[in-house]
Amino acid sequence: MSDKIQLFEEQPIRTAWDEEKEEWYFSVVDVVGVLTDQETPRGATNYWAKLKERLKEEGANQLLTNCQQLKLKSPKDGKRYKTDVADTEQLLRIIQSIPSKKAEPFKMWLAQVGRERIEETIDPELTIDRALDTYLKKGYGEDWIHQRLLSIRVRNELTTEWKQRGIKSGNEFAILTDEISRAWSGMTTREYKDLKGLKKENLRDNMSTTEIILNMLAETATKDISARTKPETFTESRKVAKRGGSIAGNARRELEEELGEPVITSKNATQLNTIVTELIEARAEEGELS
Repeated sequence: MSDKIQLFEEQPIRTAWDEEKEEWYFSVVDVVGVLTDQETPRGATNYWAKLKERLKEEGANQLLTNCQQLKLKSPKDGKRYKTDVADTEQLLRIIQSIPSKKAEPFKMWLAQVGRERIEETIDPELTIDRALDTYLKKGYGEDWIHQRLLSIRVRNELTTEWKQRGIKSGNEFAILTDEISRAWSGMTTREYKDLKGLKKENLRDNMSTTEIILNMLAETATKDISARTKPETFTESRKVAKRGGSIAGNARRELEEELGEPVITSKNATQLNTIVTELIEARAEEGELS
């Protein structure tokens, strides 16, 4: 089960994809909040609680009111809590019970989300194309985007290797990631994010091209060393992570010695993209760009 955020009219909807059942599950509270224009999560929760009671009184099917619960990440504190979720069929029936002008557009959105996931399963390249389009809309340059997409592939290869070594996703992945980060950048992931003034944002989305490349080198080196040495315990994998990260750390220090300045920057995506935009505009004014 993998979870992610989907957007309906720029409003976040927490979702989870069940690979085995090939089914999307949607946070009922999020959907209710969007359809009824609730100003706070608490308001959406109260509305859903009252709606469930009304549906029970009306004799609605128990499958509709006794929703499955999954642990989804809270937008408030980032922790995971049990949350009522509904599959597409359940959600459509719930929507029919909510008087909202957004009901019909939401039904169309549901169909689109389902269709895109099926298309991506058949043709994985569509996932990359959509990610490319998303980053372009956010203002990232094409060169940076290609590096970022490559870094996603590198990360996936590393986590696949970890799974083969019996490493559990979640806390153990986070510990090994911190080990790699500390070895090449001198900081844990949290310390790195603090440097850039980030909270819940993705760190890699806020790296410069050089930072992304060094991080990729660290993760690729870790993956290759792990595949060669085949560590049998978490402790051994942790040592491998440090070795892989150190290779990129050495490269960083050599580059900094050549440049005479640090390559790790405190600038985040907003600041980095502003710099790129200003540079392009300045060159255009000078007639260097056609």
